[in-house]
Amino acid sequence: MSQIIVPAGTEGFEVVRKLDKLGNRVSDTAELRLEDVRVPVSNTIGEAGRGFQQQMQQFVIERLSACFAAVGACEWALGRTRDYLRTRDVFGGPLAQRQYPVFRLTEASAQLELLRALNEKMALMLDAGEDITREATAGKLAAGRLIREVADLAVQYHGGMGYMEENWTARFYRDARLSSIGGGADEVMLQVLARLDGYEV
Repeated sequence: MSQIIVPAGTEGFEVVRKLDKLGNRVSDTAELRLEDVRVPVSNTIGEAGRGFQQQMQQFVIERLSACFAAVGACEWALGRTRDYLRTRDVFGGPLAQRQYPVFRLTEASAQLELLRALNEKMALMLDAGEDITREATAGKLAAGRLIREVADLAVQYHGGMGYMEENWTARFYRDARLSSIGGGADEVMLQVLARLDGYEV
């Protein structure tokens, strides 16, 4: 199996249709058709016959990227939600003075700090040429779950307005869902980690 470049104008290549995704609509995802397509050998990416291994290594970098993206996105969303809680009055005072929502957001913030520390460790390991498969896999699992939790809290604490398309929370909620699917679903992360831990699954 090899990875190859197929220019869009190649005979036999067709973009069948653009897919309508739940979120992350800023990036197109499309159904492609390749029929009797031929390209020169020079269009091979990397080493011929090593396409699968190259893709697996690319997934590690994609998972690392997902960890870094989740930190920034969660920090932004938690900050906006905190600011809103200071202005939303319920039962005679701002929601930011109610222990339960504050503690839930603080828990998420604590998890965010752990993910940030793991990101720093992975960056140092990668820079040193070390294998980050385990760290990136564990980080991707944690990042996907955390950003989904933060998105849900943001919608919840914005109340009815949080459920409206006109509010930033709606798009954030939709976009966050991909984090536990793209680059390998949570279940794939668990399978990889289980195998690294010596389990046969």
